[in-house]
Formats: sequence, structure tokens, C-alpha cells
Amino acid sequence: MRTLGFDTSNYTTSAAVFDGAGGENAGQLLTVRPGELGLRQSDALFQHVKALPQRLAELRQSGWLEDLSALGASNRPRAVEGSYMPCFLAGDSLGQALALTLDVPFYRVSHQQGHLAAAAWSAGRLDLLERPMLAWHLSGGTTELLYVEPDGVNVAARRIGGTSDISAGQLIDRTGVLLGLDFPAGKAVDQLGRDQIGQKFPVKLNDLTFSLSGMENKVRAMAERGDAPAQICGFVLETVADVVRRTTQAALAQYPGVPVLCSGGVASNSRLRTVMEQACGAVFAQPRYAADNAMGVAILTHRLWESERKE
Repeated sequence: MRTLGFDTSNYTTSAAVFDGAGGENAGQLLTVRPGELGLRQSDALFQHVKALPQRLAELRQSGWLEDLSALGASNRPRAVEGSYMPCFLAGDSLGQALALTLDVPFYRVSHQQGHLAAAAWSAGRLDLLERPMLAWHLSGGTTELLYVEPDGVNVAARRIGGTSDISAGQLIDRTGVLLGLDFPAGKAVDQLGRDQIGQKFPVKLNDLTFSLSGMENKVRAMAERGDAPAQICGFVLETVADVVRRTTQAALAQYPGVPVLCSGGVASNSRLRTVMEQACGAVFAQPRYAADNAMGVAILTHRLWESERKE
């Protein structure tokens, strides 16, 4: 039997189906006007409402919308008190309505929990959800190092480190827009900076926390003095990979022997992956499932549904 999940983040509309082993995700980036660095919540919500029917049409065309046993949606960014963003109302409301129409159970998870499940599954390591681990959530709005433990069939994630100001994704996107690239700029920055290895800024690490706002000022200074875009992109990516590596190694000294999982759109960066695999054998989501997607929501929905059936 199959479960359908929705995720309506601030930049991607997605719906996915999971059958217990494999699945399919239908996603689409929201439209951001050239030169802008994001969307207002009202604009994101409006685009999600318009885009969701087409995501379902894609799944139906590929034959994935048959025999649905349960529905789920991400309804907030993180599974902590006070976590809320209006854009998640689009997927949450549609999921509830369809579950009532089909007379099947409906489950809610957080966007972050979905990221972790999608990353583990796409890496062929769903077993990671069954034991403690360290996990990075690296995206356009989040750079958090998490200590993750099993919570029934879901996971409980506790923030233990990360940035104190702007996220790695924001730094990369702002760098790209400054250089005239389209938003979101992660793929283009990765491509430009891929061969620029070595030069980096030693971001100060305070326990497991660091700041990236100073890096944004350095990027502007480099652009103003006419440094090549490829050099600037390489400098940013090498700096991000270096501070993530050092933070992870410091965390492993506190939590020895646990695996490390990397999720979120920034986790698809090739330089970061190379550095982290060499440093600690980190497990990475497949690029398609590193960025915002609904697959993790569908996976957790399937696990919750199976658990209730066994009770």
C-alpha cells in the first residue's frame, strides 16, 4: 500500500508517494523575481495553492496515486514549540481534505524530520533512523547541527550547533545573486567554484556554533575589487565545507562513534560532500532528495501508518 505526502516549503512545492520500498517525488521551485533574494510568506502560500494540483497530476500520470492508505504533510519547519511558517498551511490543508475525502488516516510531521528521512532513504540508510546520529540540516534558511534520536517510528532532533546568524544557503545564494546568478544559486555557485580549491577563510568556531555574516562582507569586498566570479564562489564553498567539517569533528569528540547524515539543499554541493566523506565518512542524501522534497514526509507517513496497524 502507498502513502502520499506534501511539503510546501518557502521555495518548493512537492508531493510524493512511498510504497514501503520506493517512491516518486513531484516537485517544483517557486518563482522568485530576478535580483530578489526570496519570497514573502503570502507570495509563497499563493504559489503553493496554484502549484499543488499539477504536482498531483504528475504523480497520477506516472501511476503513483493508486491504493493510497494514508496521507501526511509537513506542517511546520521543526518539531519544536513555536515553530511556524504560513507556507506549510497549503500542504497541510490539502492533505487533511484529501484524507477526509478518501477516509484514510492523516499524519503531520515537521519539514526538518522529512529532510532527515528523505536523506537517509535516498542514501540507502533508513537504518539510521533507528539509532542516535549527528545530522546536518543545511538549506537556504537553516544551518543546524542536530543530535537525532529515534522517537517511535519518527525521529527527535535536538539542535546542538550551527550558525548564529545567516545560514550557509543564504551565504551561497547571496553570493550568487551578487554575481548576477539566478536565485536560488546553489547549483550555479557549485559549478563556478568547483575547480577553485584551497583558498578559504578560517571562520571562528565557538564550541559548536559559528557566524557566517562576516563572510558575506568579505564576498562583497572581493566582488568590488574585481575578483573573478569562479574565485569568489570557490572561496565561499571552501569556507563553508571547512567550518562544517571542523564543527562535525568537534561534535564527534562529544558524541563518539555515531554516524553523520547530511541533508538539505546545500548538502548537494560537491565540495562539501568530498570534504565530509573524507573527514568522517558522512552519509549524504542523493542530490535530488537533498533539496526540499516531500519524499521524507511520505516515508514517515508510511512508518506511522504501519505502526498504528500493528498496535
